[in-house]
Amino acid sequence: MRFQVNRDVFSEAVSFVVKLLPQRNPQPILAGVLIEASDQGLTLSAFDYEASARTTIEATVDEPGTILVHGRLLSDIASRLPNAPIQIAVEEDGGIAVTCGSARFTLASMPVEEYPSIPEVAGATGVVPAEDFGTAIAQVAFAASRDDVTPVLTGVQLEVAGQNLSLVATDRYRVSLRDVPWDGAESEQTALVPARTLTEVGKTFAHAGNIEIAFSGAGDREIIAFTSGNKTVTSLLIKGNFPPVRRLFPEQTDHYAVVNTADLIEAVRRVALVLDRSAPLRFTFSSDSVTMDASGSEQARASESVDAHLNGGDDVTLGLNPQYLLEALGAVKSEFTRVTFTSSDNANKLSPVLITSQISVDQAGLDSFKYLLQPNLLLR
Repeated sequence: MRFQVNRDVFSEAVSFVVKLLPQRNPQPILAGVLIEASDQGLTLSAFDYEASARTTIEATVDEPGTILVHGRLLSDIASRLPNAPIQIAVEEDGGIAVTCGSARFTLASMPVEEYPSIPEVAGATGVVPAEDFGTAIAQVAFAASRDDVTPVLTGVQLEVAGQNLSLVATDRYRVSLRDVPWDGAESEQTALVPARTLTEVGKTFAHAGNIEIAFSGAGDREIIAFTSGNKTVTSLLIKGNFPPVRRLFPEQTDHYAVVNTADLIEAVRRVALVLDRSAPLRFTFSSDSVTMDASGSEQARASESVDAHLNGGDDVTLGLNPQYLLEALGAVKSEFTRVTFTSSDNANKLSPVLITSQISVDQAGLDSFKYLLQPNLLLR
């Protein structure tokens, strides 16, 4: 095999396909990138049985063929080569020669015949706006659990209903939800996608125009595919039933406070400095302000107030995990934030707060982002 390719195009392609590979793979063969050269150009693929990435780029192919080479090493090399065309060829001894200007590398060839087949997806498909989808992923995926003990909570649930695609994630202490327009098959579809994989999809395709999403497979090999332009990412779905968290969101939202998002973020960051790890931050919402109080070890204390507008009810005092709150405020994407105080039929259980976007003090946000956060018990 022998071909010549633009350095920047090749480097970006290799970087794309290796992003989803784990840093340490128990099977060395899965650390490889499969490169197929043909008259149509180059196809680069990576697969670790959980997720795959594939892209096709233009190249001048003198001799068609297929090679398998260590992906991260090739990516590191390609990103540091001089600004000149790259020539890659298989030598007589089986080594892979990479030449660019005066730089030359020889890499070991991995056995192509031992590499697994990249999954193909053919099923119900639809299209979502890439920018909206990327923003929605960023607003939802952080709320997924990082604890593998409960795998269904480590994913983001995608739900198609009519002309709407919903993204939902929870780790039991909070729930994040966002809707985006769906143009495609209106039959109901669900897919529980690993949050890590979906986050990479969001970063990669955020500025791609549109993303085609395909649901496929059955049994133990249900997969989903995301395609935009010359790039495709597939992911094995998480098996299990996602908890019915939609019912937790309240219908009535009359008792709420509106706060400047940036001001609240900065105040929470400052006051939380004295807190012990995982300790809640005390918030008191009154008619014209929200006051934060914290006390930690070493007799350290902190307090700060921020302007707020309370509507529809009495003053409220509650404890919130500051990190969970900061992640929600970072996802709001609006100048103001609405913090709604929900009610519960159980008088012995704290009711969650609902966080949504707010364009101004009087006007609610235009997006569908919703975030429920369970308060913490405050010590007297």
